[in-house]
Amino acid sequence: MIPVARRVRHLVEDRLRHMPGVVLLGPRQVGKTTLARQIAARRKTKAIYLDLERPADQRRLTDADAFLRAQTGLVVIDEIHRAPALFHILRGIIDGRRATGDPAGHFLLLGSAALDLMQQAAETLAGRVDYVELAPFDVTELPAPVRDLDRLWVRGGFPESLLAGSEVASLRWRHAFIRSYLERDVPLFAPRLPAETIGRLWSMLAHAQGTMLNQSRLASSLAVSTPAIGRYLDLLVDLLLVRRLRPWSGNVGKRLVRTPKIYLRDSGLVHALLELDDWQAVLGHPVAGPSWEGFVIDNLIAVAGDRRTPYFYRTENGAEIDLLFERGGTVEMAIEIKRSTAPVVSKGFRLACDLLRPKARYVVHGGDETWPLEKDITAVTLQELARRLGRST
Repeated sequence: MIPVARRVRHLVEDRLRHMPGVVLLGPRQVGKTTLARQIAARRKTKAIYLDLERPADQRRLTDADAFLRAQTGLVVIDEIHRAPALFHILRGIIDGRRATGDPAGHFLLLGSAALDLMQQAAETLAGRVDYVELAPFDVTELPAPVRDLDRLWVRGGFPESLLAGSEVASLRWRHAFIRSYLERDVPLFAPRLPAETIGRLWSMLAHAQGTMLNQSRLASSLAVSTPAIGRYLDLLVDLLLVRRLRPWSGNVGKRLVRTPKIYLRDSGLVHALLELDDWQAVLGHPVAGPSWEGFVIDNLIAVAGDRRTPYFYRTENGAEIDLLFERGGTVEMAIEIKRSTAPVVSKGFRLACDLLRPKARYVVHGGDETWPLEKDITAVTLQELARRLGRST
């Protein structure tokens, strides 16, 4: 068991109190099964756990309707995308229990492909399930054995990588993780897409961490069509491995950049794809700055909650914000990201803040102190800003 309570556990439990089911989304090996078992163990009535990759559990669902109707406690179904026919059965069971005054807390469904799973669920379980995403460990969840932020940045937040006994063991695990996705998940979720080409694209995206998406250039480098690159990217986004950060598009009378920025969602995978095995290797590589930026962005999005929408902002005259959060139609927070421990506010950030007038303005830096940097702008550590975001979720 991972020696820490995940932040979203309380969120899942709360939604189970109000909804018939919850879909817990996250990439493989992120800790979904461990979290589900922890939640099941805390239930007053006995829960059962079914893993649809196990033949024994598949046999238990030979007559799935009768078996699932007979369960009175929480039913956890792992790898639910392997049995799409179950969604129709779950719908009938949920509707029947609602009719008898038993409306909530019946099913916890686990899956590792967000779009595919959500589309299947939306067709049959609309209004019957809620969705929660479990990301790798973020800065607010560091387990007891992990004390420093740099270790989380270099190794990434996947539990087996973060908690490995050495840098060599951590990198070996990440290499195996990447290989398993290419050999197993790509053929499973997209059997017609070439796994080798997707692997090359994955590495190219690591080199291009934090840059504007240029599908034509990627297509040319891989000798494939631009539409093909779109399909490959869709798959990596669907598998929760890549983030397309959208540009803010509010009408402020300026010519805005409309192209998304692309990030690998786990910094440890960035470093593994580039064969960077420790902190010194990362700092000595040109990707260090973009990697830190992506690391900060993914951590802050993870703790910000689903009521905030993340964007970046850039105009053609140089006004730029690395990350902003919009909430209720208002630009709530503007964030500039610096690896330096002595950050200086950029002219582009000041220009952008003057245009958008966010409620709060921060420069996240690589040091360990928080202080007023300029009027209305605070220099803040990642840990402190994550805490502030978490408190106001």
